[in-house]
Amino acid sequence: MYIVLLGPPGAGKGTQAVALAQRLGVPHVSTGDLFRENRRLKTPLGELATSYMDQGLLVPDEVTVAMVKERLERPDAANGAVFDGFPRTRDQAEALDKLLAERGKKVDRAILIRVSPEEVVRRISSRRTCRDCGAVYSTISQPPKVEGKCDRCGGELYQRSDEEPETVRRRMEVYARETEPLIAYYREKGLLAEVDGEQPIEKVRESIVRAVPSA
Repeated sequence: MYIVLLGPPGAGKGTQAVALAQRLGVPHVSTGDLFRENRRLKTPLGELATSYMDQGLLVPDEVTVAMVKERLERPDAANGAVFDGFPRTRDQAEALDKLLAERGKKVDRAILIRVSPEEVVRRISSRRTCRDCGAVYSTISQPPKVEGKCDRCGGELYQRSDEEPETVRRRMEVYARETEPLIAYYREKGLLAEVDGEQPIEKVRESIVRAVPSA
């Protein structure tokens, strides 16, 4: 079973994708993880992606799609996967359909985790990251024991520039502009299910499971 999780930054896609993948016994395919893996291993695709990123350019769709194609060719993805962070656009969705069709497979469900822009800003702007070990906290849901200090290593906690409220609002504008055609694409195909992402994490998980055929 191939499932696509959609939702804005801060919707909890990663957390829910991992849980759903474990439940279904299929891999969690995150484009963020694929980029990091290919860069770390210095694969040709990783080197190509790095060349764009080092120039401050977006990685072209064909590079991202090639990484996903390579991931789908591994044995553990033969019978399914949960996609997180891909596709991001209608063009990527069409490319994914083509990749799966070549294997006699298809996307079984696209699940949109709905979260209001105000809640996204609240969640992301509450994040604090340790300068030393990279641990992430939330002043709302997972605060450190001592304000401004990491529980793990005692390092200083700071707010990343891309997690400041105004920056998050701009990210949401980009998300809405890019993702609405993608949401419409899956709705037109009768594959879209929507869940309320502002429920408690366990309730969101239950709603996602109910939306998956035969989960």
